[in-house]
Amino acid sequence: MKMLNIKINDMPLQVLEGTTILDASKNVGLKIPTLCHMNLKDFGIVNQSASCRVCMVEVEGRPALVPSCSELCTEGMIIRTDNIRAISARRTAVELLLSNHPFDCLVCPKNLECDLQALAQELGIRHIRYEGEKLDYQKDTSSYALVKDPNKCVMCRRCETMCNTVQTCGILSAVNRGFDVFVGPAFNLDMVDTSCTFCGQCVAVCPTAALTEVNNTGAVWEALSNPKKHVVVQVAPAVRVAIGEMFDMDPGVITTGKLVTSLKGLHFDAVFDTDFAADLTIMEEASELINRIQNGGTLPMLTSCCPAWVKFFEHQFPDMLDIPSTCKSPQIMMGSIVKSYYAEKMNLNPKDIVVVSVMPCLAKKAEAARPELTKDDHSDVDIVITTRELALMLKEAGVNFAGLPEGEFDQLLGESTGASVIFGTTGGVIEAAVRTAYDWITGESLEKVDFQQLRGIEGIRSATVKVGDMDLRIGIAHGLGNARKLLEDIRDGISQFDAIEIMACPGGCIGGGGQPYHHGDMEIIKKRQAAIYQEDKNKILRKSHDNPYIKKLYDEYLGKPNSEKAHDLLHTHYVPREKI
Repeated sequence: MKMLNIKINDMPLQVLEGTTILDASKNVGLKIPTLCHMNLKDFGIVNQSASCRVCMVEVEGRPALVPSCSELCTEGMIIRTDNIRAISARRTAVELLLSNHPFDCLVCPKNLECDLQALAQELGIRHIRYEGEKLDYQKDTSSYALVKDPNKCVMCRRCETMCNTVQTCGILSAVNRGFDVFVGPAFNLDMVDTSCTFCGQCVAVCPTAALTEVNNTGAVWEALSNPKKHVVVQVAPAVRVAIGEMFDMDPGVITTGKLVTSLKGLHFDAVFDTDFAADLTIMEEASELINRIQNGGTLPMLTSCCPAWVKFFEHQFPDMLDIPSTCKSPQIMMGSIVKSYYAEKMNLNPKDIVVVSVMPCLAKKAEAARPELTKDDHSDVDIVITTRELALMLKEAGVNFAGLPEGEFDQLLGESTGASVIFGTTGGVIEAAVRTAYDWITGESLEKVDFQQLRGIEGIRSATVKVGDMDLRIGIAHGLGNARKLLEDIRDGISQFDAIEIMACPGGCIGGGGQPYHHGDMEIIKKRQAAIYQEDKNKILRKSHDNPYIKKLYDEYLGKPNSEKAHDLLHTHYVPREKI
């Protein structure tokens, strides 16, 4: 590729043709402030809408300043990022944004996590020179998952790029024009009345509090303070490799033991591991897959662990509802077992048990409220909080997380295998299922359990795994845009698979909408993924069907995988939904 010679602030530099001024400046250690820019190159996405005008620079020979995030370098270009003209333009752009922004930073959900707030600090803005009318729209609190506050929208269009280009849900676009414009659903519909999957990726990239999660921490504190309630908590696998970031620990540090200790310090009556329920999911899902293969059932079978993905296919592919596994997600399976098996063991009334889930995902909040997941007038899961919300609770309680000793999950529902841990990353669910399916189909014990061909960060992957005399054809997708491509290929007969894993979020649950903000840094996602596989390796047992407590659950209560009782407690059905 052609190399170009340019100068930035009198420094000569060679860059590849097609490089933006913003990227070129990073090559020489210069920081140009940005707001609307979003870099997800690993997924082929870079938001270059240049709508905020915060990254303006001067190019010699040009009468006007240019936005560095979208302006491409040309041969001989001479650029100034540090002169008064460029600096003043950036300050003015930020001041104008602040002039139409609420001044409730102290109580804002994004306080100290807000890009606009950080920009004002970096640019030394201490007063607003422009006064005038402000937007005054009503907050949208219609869903169980996220809150939309149009008054805090800065029209960066990051959420629009994520929703429409990456996830292909098509929910968000510009509403109104001129001063009254903001990003939201067409006709300013409530989010709950749209085809939104509540994946939370729009929340993950929003620079302000225009989009945030529904905060359920108050409900958890209330439950913990109620002496009449038996409050149990479960923790998803992806949480343990990310929550440390909220306490200045490096990305990818495994904090499982500290996490358990911190939760016991909050006085939960029991601390369980969602990984146990992930092992349980594999027992049901692998059994279902084998049954379909051996008895001419519908193939491919799609995993059903991700609630955002479930809602996506209900809206977008209602003609294919016979393909997904009928298994509930691990979160819901855990709630179901807690309010049946565990309740009987502990002699508790299920209605007196409060199940709290700590999840990397916003869609889990909406999933817990699905009516088909309610049994005997009570939900399987009562309250869902994100990784971020738990970290805030621990900070509120004054917990020195990094200094905590290692704790152990409570039994009966705390033992897990390495297969369950890898549920936290793309490709992990199907790899866990293959480990068990191999043993069950061949009648032999699989020795090499690491299926490298199923791992990676590519958006769509495929592999063939030899299981005895059978070639098991597997597809994997993460990100809903990739899921759409895969499903359309299946519908059109282009692709043929036996089993498919789909996760809504880039990277899988490690990149969930409720995780610590990674700001588009895919190196953080990769470090979390590496930690997940390390946690798997650290386990003595690495196949779900070897979990002794899973065996005990079936022996004492469920009978066998896909039994009538197992179907009653651990399986569900799907609902065709209108595409809005």
